[in-house]
Amino acid sequence: MAGHIVELDEAALGQLIDGNLPWDDVHHIQSSYKDPKRFDTYVKVLQSRMAWKNPIVLPLSPYLSIVKSDSGIYVVKCVCGQDFGDYRRNWKLSALINVRDTEEKLQELWPGPRCPDPEKNEVREFYCPGCGLQLEVDAVPPGYPILANFTPNLEAFYRDWLGRALP
Repeated sequence: MAGHIVELDEAALGQLIDGNLPWDDVHHIQSSYKDPKRFDTYVKVLQSRMAWKNPIVLPLSPYLSIVKSDSGIYVVKCVCGQDFGDYRRNWKLSALINVRDTEEKLQELWPGPRCPDPEKNEVREFYCPGCGLQLEVDAVPPGYPILANFTPNLEAFYRDWLGRALP
């Protein structure tokens, strides 16, 4: 129904996060108008799953969030509690990195004739040094710098999108 706002409670959002909703429900949620409380409910669900208590300010990925540290600065943190430092610094530089830059290493991912040429491509896998989770994968030309995906403007997001001050 056009214009219909879909409100999700914590249980439904938890099922969505865990991939436990039928595709028709997921599609309906994705294509419907979002309720204004969705962000706060999402953060509340994520926060309830963490062993650490630093408040989540902005989720970045399934395993990384920007949180307010005990010292009051905003840092990137893994679900395991690993602190990657100030959110304005590229967290990837604090990760463990596996580089697939030889034909043998690339063949592990793409066996056969479709394997990328290691002279033109390398795959960088970024892992959490605290728990070993794979956090990100970049496929880039050899020698390409390690770039951050984005650096959010937290103040503007809270002020302009959420209509309140950054916690």
